[in-house]
Parts: sequence; structure tokens; C-alpha cells
Amino acid sequence: MKKLIAATILAITAHTAPAADITIRVDRPGTPVQPTMYGLFFEDINFAADGGLYAEMVKNRSFEFPQHLAAWRTFGRVELRTDSAPFPRCPHYVRLTPTGHRDKHTGLDNEGFFGVSVRGGASYRFSLWARALAPGAPARLRVELIDPSTAARTQVLASDTLAIPADAWQRYELTLTPSATAARGRLRIFLEGDAGADLEHISLFPADTWKGRPGGLRLDIAQKLADLRPGVLRFPGGCIVEGTDLPTRYQWKNTVGPVENRPVNENRWHYTFTNRFFPDYYQSYGLGFFEYFQFAEDIGAEPLPVLNVGLACQYQNDSEAAHCPLDSLQPYIDDVLDLIEFANGPATSAWGSVRASMGHPEPFGLKFVAIGNEQWDTPYTSRLAPFVKALRERYPDIKIVGSSGPDPDGARFDFLWPEMARLGADLVDEHYYRDEQWFLRNATRYDSYDRRGPAVFAGEYACHGADGHNYNHFNAALMEAAFMTGLERNADIVRMATYAPLLAHVEGWQWRPDMIWFDNFSSVATSSYYVQQLFATNRGERVLPLTAADGRPLAGQDSLYASAVTSPDGIIIKIVNTGDTPQPLAINLRGLRKKQNVSSVTLTELHSSDPRAENTLFSPARVVPRTRTLSAHPHARPPRTVLLQPRSQ
Repeated sequence: MKKLIAATILAITAHTAPAADITIRVDRPGTPVQPTMYGLFFEDINFAADGGLYAEMVKNRSFEFPQHLAAWRTFGRVELRTDSAPFPRCPHYVRLTPTGHRDKHTGLDNEGFFGVSVRGGASYRFSLWARALAPGAPARLRVELIDPSTAARTQVLASDTLAIPADAWQRYELTLTPSATAARGRLRIFLEGDAGADLEHISLFPADTWKGRPGGLRLDIAQKLADLRPGVLRFPGGCIVEGTDLPTRYQWKNTVGPVENRPVNENRWHYTFTNRFFPDYYQSYGLGFFEYFQFAEDIGAEPLPVLNVGLACQYQNDSEAAHCPLDSLQPYIDDVLDLIEFANGPATSAWGSVRASMGHPEPFGLKFVAIGNEQWDTPYTSRLAPFVKALRERYPDIKIVGSSGPDPDGARFDFLWPEMARLGADLVDEHYYRDEQWFLRNATRYDSYDRRGPAVFAGEYACHGADGHNYNHFNAALMEAAFMTGLERNADIVRMATYAPLLAHVEGWQWRPDMIWFDNFSSVATSSYYVQQLFATNRGERVLPLTAADGRPLAGQDSLYASAVTSPDGIIIKIVNTGDTPQPLAINLRGLRKKQNVSSVTLTELHSSDPRAENTLFSPARVVPRTRTLSAHPHARPPRTVLLQPRSQ
């Protein structure tokens, strides 16, 4: 039996309307849909990494921010030092010495990321590197989780004592379990007794992390990303790859090895938006390239690292002097070649041994690299050329992703596409943050693309409301869904697509819309998330021809957009209604063999009668998919017809 297992309809329904006929040729499966078709783009914007996916709760844990005690409040005798530091790339530490008076206290506390937020009864792993100041003079610390805003008799929610017996640097750890929940808590450390201590790399993580890894990823956010079943993970950006200037570009070699010795980097976004200004937005690199590769492996996604091409952000730098000269690119090229060795080389190779030392002796199996993010014109192409040459010589099987610039059309775009073909890029990364009508018009964008050229990676896209409502409301997600049917219909040329940005802290955002919003306790999936999930989890195997009554692809007729694919269990149809009336659908399945029939129809519908409906942390289920089984009424002989009549909810 041929089974139609899933039809995904995204619609705003109101009143009745005449039925629309569509025809699917089930006997003409076409191009394969690539496993990488739907994926994730991660960039540390909106506090997506530190304060977000990376579960570290202490801000400026190694005192390496330019304002070295930023996020810390000190009391008593606390001194910042750099001599005899245990980690050469993180040289700062603090020395605590007794005050000499029993009622005067020495210590410090940390504000965390928008608070050190703890749940009553949950466990938290505290750790630090420390040493006593002299042999035979062990130090003692009292470590507390506190709630400064409480009206209770004590601020202390959890407390334990840590002995520091050795005068050599060692790592110490304990577990704290707070008695109550605090949204704006703090981590506090007291020096007790008559002996002093040096402290470095002070850290606090929830005990419950993704895959149970100490010092790992935040469980709820990581699980939401895994639940999308992405085929590709692009990282670490985005504009942070470029940096505001070259010294602050993202450098992957600084992000591997022991976390205690990873230098802090200035985040490209902390100066950018003065209307939402976060001058203490730095990258600890605790979430580094090893962790990105590991997470991609965990969720079954192909890793797609993006590396600097020798250009700082062109939006922020007009002078050629801001960029690496053409005759000095070799270190940048070496970074790409060394990364491939880090990911794929044997454990006996120079960079493969670094990967192995971090607990992953087997290669990660890297297949793709992107060179440059959103650069344009000859400053980009002249620098990209030697990268392509070096990669083709050393790693000919690695697929190279180039850029079409920051716009989906115009002079920069028109210049770069033929240049990417000339240089031999395998895929071209297109970006589009546009309004509703652009997404509808461009549902047929790839119908006429040259099939001889590079393939397409829709690397950053999101519908931004034309009325200035750049929110994650249902209407924006609906436009994205209509556009995505065009991606799927053209799977022979479109090989990857990733919505952007991915994450945003409700108190730390600078850019919206975003796929997942979160605070320190919880996270919420937006309508756009559910659109991505419906497409990705129903990716299918091969594209089926689907046409409207006029014989053309269904891409706007009667406000309907659709695509169809095969699956091991039958046929998956994605139907999007961008109009304000429901559309009964007569689906004609042509090409079924004599004894084939439609045994069941599973309908998954993402629906809202309010185009401005949004899921929020306080109302997370306003727009969610709902699934039900429909009765199928096939005719006695081909063409078989299935009538789908979505109901208002």
C-alpha cells in the first residue's frame, strides 16, 4: 500500500473558500533532498553562548575582561595579580588575605549573567583553581549561593566550606544545593581563618547539563536544538568571525585545549548597538571549536565552520589598511588547513593530537568549510582565491562555501555570484533579512537558477516585518514557510538552509527576531522554530513534482504554496496558506500503480487566527503544531484524490 503519512499545513483560517486542486506525480521522484537541507546557524549574538547555550553561570570567571574585576564585587583585602599565574593565556588572578579583624571580612561575589539564577533543590557544581600562600598554612573558603533581594533572615541559600591545603595551584570542586529559588542570586566567596589564598578560574555550572558533561551545555536549549533534527550546524558566526577589527576576530586556535587557558575575546556585538548597549559582552571561549564539533556530532548534524578570510567587518572598516594584506594571508590560510587537520587528522598529527587530548581520538569527519562570512567586492574575491587554491591542493574533497555578500540582490550580489563560480566555490552563502512580500515573491527565486553553477546555501534568513514589527509572530513564520517550499522544490540547487539568529536572552538581546528566546531558567520555541522543525523532521528523500490547476508549481496561486517529497513510509506534503481564508484541498496523486492506495493521512497543522500571535516565556504554547489523522477518500482508479479540509482551531 502507498501511504500518505504526513501533510503539514500552515494556515490562517477564517471563512470557507472553493477547493483548490493540486496534482502530485508520485511516479516521478526527482532530485534527492540533501541531509543538510535544514539546519542551524549559531552565532554568539544576544548572549547566545556565554549566558546562553554554554551553561557557565559566572561572568568574567578568570578576571580577563579589560576591566579585570567586571561583574565582581570585592570586600576586605582583595588584590589583582599576574605574577606566577597558572595559565599563561589567562594571567590574572586574585589574592585574598585576612583583614586582621574578626568582624572584617575578605571575599568577593559575582553577579552572573543577568543574575546567578538558581532553583531550590537543584545541584550546582562550583570549582576553582587555588593555592595557599605559604607551605604549612592551609587556607579555607566559605562558598555561598545567596539571594540579596530576599526578605528572609538570611540571604544564604546554600553554603559549604572548601579547604585549600597546598601552596601549589590545584583545582578544587564542591556541589551546592540551594534551599530556595532565586532569579537574581549571586555567588559569594568568603576567606575564613588566618591564612590567605590565590584564586583563579572561578566557575559554577548546573549539575544537569547536555549529555551530563561537566562544564557543558545548558540542557533545555541544547535539547530544543536537537529536537529540530538539523542536518548541518554552521558556527561560530556571523560577524564575530570578522571582528570589529582583525585583533578581535574569532580565532579558533584560542578556543581549544583546557578551558582554563583559553583567552577571553571581545565580542563584535558589545559595541555595535548603543541603543541596547552591553559593554561587558565578551567571549570566554568555553564554548569553542571542539565543543561545536562535539555538539554537531551529538545531534547528527554536519559541522560547517566559518573562518576568517583576512578581512575585518567591512561594515565597520572602510580602509584597506584595516584588513590583512594580500601578501600576508598565509597565517589565515594555515588556520583553515590546520582546522581540517584538527577535525579529521589522525591522533598522531599535530592538530589531531590536540583533538585527541580533549577526549575525541576519532576524527569528526568534517566535509565543509566556509571562507569569509558576509564580505563583498574585490577585497573578498582577491583574498578568497589563494584559500581555494590551497584547499584544492591539500584537501580536494572538502567542500568550500563562498559568499554572495550581505544582500540577496543588487550590485554586490551580481558581482559575487559569477566570481564564486570562477573561483570554484562548491556552495554560495546567501543572506536575506527581508519583509513579508519579499519572502512571498521569492518562493520561486530558485526556479530559474543556473544548475551548472555552485549550489546554494541559504545561510541566514528571517522575515522582518515591513511595519517595523521585527517580532517572532506567526505571520512572519508563515512567510518563511511559504519561502521554504521553494527551497525544497529546488533541492537540486539548494543544499542547505539555516534560519538566523538562533538564540536570544530576553534581557540581553540586540537583534530580533530570533528562533529561541530564553531567560536564566527557561526557553521558548517561537513560531519560526516550529516551521523549521516541521520542515526538518519531514525532510523526506526525493522531491516530487507538485503543480496547481494551471500546471505551474503551487507558489502563490490563491495564496497557497506547497512542495512534496517521498519518504520511506509514503509521501510528505507541505502546504502553506498565507491568505486569510481556509483552503479545502483536492490532492490528486497521479502515477499510483494499480493496487496502490492511500491508507491514511496524518495532518500536522501550525495555525493561528491571530497573525500577531507570539509564543513567550509566560505563554509558550500560543502557536504550536497539532497533529491528527484524517480520513482519506480515494477514487476507485487513478488519479487518486485526497481532500484535506483544515478546520479552524
